[in-house]
Amino acid sequence: MRKILGIGNALVDVITLIDNDQILQRFLLPKGSMTLVDSEKSRLVRSETSRFKKSFASGGSAANTIHGLAMLDAKTGFIGSVGKDETGDFFESDMKEAGVKTTLLRRDSATGTAVALISKDTERTFATHLGAAVELSSADLKPEYFKPYKILYMEGYLIIDRSLVEKACKIAIANNMKIALDLASYNVVNAKLNDFKYIITNYVDILFANEEEARSYTGLGPDESLTRIADQVEIAVVKTGKDGSLIKRGEDRVKIGALPVSCKDTTGAGDLYASGFLYGYANDLPLEKCGVLGALLAGNVIEMVGARIPEKKWPVIRKKVLKIVEE
Repeated sequence: MRKILGIGNALVDVITLIDNDQILQRFLLPKGSMTLVDSEKSRLVRSETSRFKKSFASGGSAANTIHGLAMLDAKTGFIGSVGKDETGDFFESDMKEAGVKTTLLRRDSATGTAVALISKDTERTFATHLGAAVELSSADLKPEYFKPYKILYMEGYLIIDRSLVEKACKIAIANNMKIALDLASYNVVNAKLNDFKYIITNYVDILFANEEEARSYTGLGPDESLTRIADQVEIAVVKTGKDGSLIKRGEDRVKIGALPVSCKDTTGAGDLYASGFLYGYANDLPLEKCGVLGALLAGNVIEMVGARIPEKKWPVIRKKVLKIVEE
């Protein structure tokens, strides 16, 4: 199995169940999006939601995916930037406990946090204060960090610093790695469309997008977006929520159904889908099995609140994954 390296914003997720969407309107947070906020707005959001039930976990999109891969016993690494604080210590220990080899740059700034506001209909809206996470720069990336790995996975939020993304891609190519990218959030795609197009057409092998992100990128619906994206990359994946996902490589096109589960919270669904898909890809499985593994992990995480599958569920999941791999 090929080893997988993730690069992303190292954040601690604050998963918060809200009883109505008025808080989103009050803080001008578009429902279903990720909005960057400053430290003061982050503090206010957390204060205004203090009465609601919360949970904490190391997070950030790429970190969630890498954590999921590690829980499948894949060999993984993660590069990010955190503060010299207890929150940064929590992030590091949480990733290491899963078996991830971490390369974390420590900063004087506070570790970033992502307040995930979960609406009653399970839609999640992020108010993200990047803090130290945004201080990761192209100068921090050293070729030796990439040496043991054959797949690079990056979250689209990094596009805010295109030079960082491009340097990572160039090092990966020099190391004969495949490059996978998730578009992350439709509002980020809207804001950085030209940067995304440049990176994708020049470097990316595997692109993950949900329906809204694909529409922001191409202006088209999921089927047409899949075709358009597949013309630019080796493998295109468009996730369509309860309808499953669409995958295309060359002339091969696959539709994967979603797991029939009771959805409590969509947070982490896309991240864990990528975990399953990349696990299959790293094991040279056919596209259909990669998609089935993605659907399996996504289906398990949406049954829970938060972006992580509880540890007690992983033994059963690993058995199901092994069965799919060996069939």
